[in-house]
Amino acid sequence: MYRHVACNYTFGGVAYGDDAMEGHAPRSWGSVMGSEKVAIVTGASRGIGKGIALELGAAGFTVYVTGRTVDAGMIPGTVGETAAQIDELGGHGIAIACDHHNDAQVKAVFERVEKDHGRLDVLVNNVYSAPDLVPWLGKKFWELPIEAWDQVINIGTRSHYVSSVFGAPLMLAKRSGLIVNVSSSGAVSYGHNVVYGVGKAAVDKMTADMAIELHGTGVSVVSLWPGLVRTELLDLGAQTEGDEIFIELPGEGRFDLSGAESPRFLGRAVVALYGCADIAERSGKPFSSAALARELGFTDLDGTIHEVLLRPEA
Repeated sequence: MYRHVACNYTFGGVAYGDDAMEGHAPRSWGSVMGSEKVAIVTGASRGIGKGIALELGAAGFTVYVTGRTVDAGMIPGTVGETAAQIDELGGHGIAIACDHHNDAQVKAVFERVEKDHGRLDVLVNNVYSAPDLVPWLGKKFWELPIEAWDQVINIGTRSHYVSSVFGAPLMLAKRSGLIVNVSSSGAVSYGHNVVYGVGKAAVDKMTADMAIELHGTGVSVVSLWPGLVRTELLDLGAQTEGDEIFIELPGEGRFDLSGAESPRFLGRAVVALYGCADIAERSGKPFSSAALARELGFTDLDGTIHEVLLRPEA
């Protein structure tokens, strides 16, 4: 069990840690950052990946963002737009078109980072085919096409593994780094369907086992569980009834979007974890965004610390 170690800093006007909670003057983010830091965020055209990439950019990182979407479509967001917004926030965004089904393309991303910087400080494994999952929500395993297994496990679990294989050596060379696997409370509690839960449970098991092999190297790995996140895809499925804006998830009920996390809330969780002195003791464990906000003292863009959980029993 890790012990709590204060993680105090600010950036972009946001205070973190015990200083934020107690009203003390926090240390500057620069004192935590030091030299230029480099991050890769996979699946960052939109949604959670984009939110994480933006917050890393706001913290001064050079952020390589990957994804298949280079041209605007029905769902807003492209890798180029994310990179441009990172620049606007004070970071350096670099967009790379990458299909994470293709190992050669993925390898090329990490080779470019090594050539450009010779280091990698943060890897966020987020890529996931969420739009493909939508028609399968609430369906029993015998009602799903067999390819549902391949899609969820390949782009999610396998892609997280592949990127970690290529990213870890860059971190090990510097004996420093953080890998964040975006997972879900669906790893320990039923959510959506069988293949979704199996995929997320596999991610968390991978995180735990990677931590064992990384122990003592200076490189840490954690799983991050989002709550209900108001992504562009979620907004497309939103409904209104009076003043209420909500989403209906088949078999799971109605969720009020007024309490949903913004994608950047997850980014603040990643930045807060990176700034923690006890990150090595956290390695191998899953953390929910809401629990991290309460512990480490960060908020969403509107000052909220969220309490809305998709699966409260988890």
